[in-house]
Amino acid sequence: MAVIAPFHGVRYDPARVGDLRRVIAPPYDVISPAHQASLYERSPHNVIRLILAREPEPARSAAARLEEWMKSGVLAKDATPALYLYEQTFALPDGTMHRRTGVLGRLRLEPFSTGVVRPHEKTLSGPKAEQLALMRATGAQLSPIFGLYSRPGRPVRDVIGAPAAAPPAVDITDDTGERHRLWLITDPAAIARVVELLASETIVIADGHHRYETALNYSGEHGGRPSTVLAYLGNIAEEGIVILPTHRLVRGALAVGGAALEARLRESFAVEPLPAAPRPHGAVDVVLPDRRLRLRPLAAATARLSGLSPAIAGLDVALLHRALLEPLLGLRPTDLAFTHDDGEAIAEVAAGRASAAFLLNPPSLEEVRAVCMAGELMPEKSTYFFPKLASGLVFDLVGPPWI
Repeated sequence: MAVIAPFHGVRYDPARVGDLRRVIAPPYDVISPAHQASLYERSPHNVIRLILAREPEPARSAAARLEEWMKSGVLAKDATPALYLYEQTFALPDGTMHRRTGVLGRLRLEPFSTGVVRPHEKTLSGPKAEQLALMRATGAQLSPIFGLYSRPGRPVRDVIGAPAAAPPAVDITDDTGERHRLWLITDPAAIARVVELLASETIVIADGHHRYETALNYSGEHGGRPSTVLAYLGNIAEEGIVILPTHRLVRGALAVGGAALEARLRESFAVEPLPAAPRPHGAVDVVLPDRRLRLRPLAAATARLSGLSPAIAGLDVALLHRALLEPLLGLRPTDLAFTHDDGEAIAEVAAGRASAAFLLNPPSLEEVRAVCMAGELMPEKSTYFFPKLASGLVFDLVGPPWI
């Protein structure tokens, strides 16, 4: 069973730091060096100085800064244990407005072998080592993981009830236009209803695989303490759970020219000039400097997916890698760059900064859940849940010197 519990969250004191927009940031793994520099300039208390410090020993620097901020009152622990209702209002690239609502709390750590918490993507060792060094130094969980559960007809606001109707403790709109609102849920009855809601659920990790595995490793180093991870949990059945596509860009030169590549593609795919119609499931669009094509798999392409489980073989990203990038072009994930915007991918090729772009649709929420429930893992960079959770709204102090 999935177990969530309230905790004494640690939050910025607006009286010390001013406008909270100046101190929040996206998760560390989507911040470019230029964005890191701009966040450093934004405020001497921006969370970037904890989650992605630029000093020579970043973990040690973050630990010293966290201790300083706690002592000076820049950060303060909430007096009453709480769950935190977190709502984001945001626009998609097509301009439509959406709202995503979930609850922040301490989720009990479970080895993946129990099936209570399930990953959906493969992870890399480098980020896990960096995150473990940071947690060892700070004794803190600085950014939540993002988990999904499925309870049709049970919106979390309705489950919480009256406390969710009160004015929020935090209400800010960031530079991208996303609105972040946070409520402290301290009512024991409301907390009990959320705990009961999740008790029978399987939690699918949407974002934060590295942070979850880091929490497991850190707990193992300390005899099973802490036994929880800071987690935001959203209902897959509610509006606002969005996955954007992750297109592939080839930065280096292709081994063959456009005409030769098209001829090679025709051996495995039905090929047509790129139409104006939306890209259907199972199709891949190819943008080259001299042509744009839409591909649909033929028997030769689908045969290259043999040996994969049905849950993986049905993914567009599996088709792209197993039937095109690897066998036809000899490309591996390390040879690629990524973008989530069709227009940006096309512009990169037009400007000569990429020799090719491969555009595909994102997996559906149902496909992500099916992969998890089958005990499988998607390739790296298969999903991009949007928007990202803000770092800096709530921290959890779980290890030495805080306990």
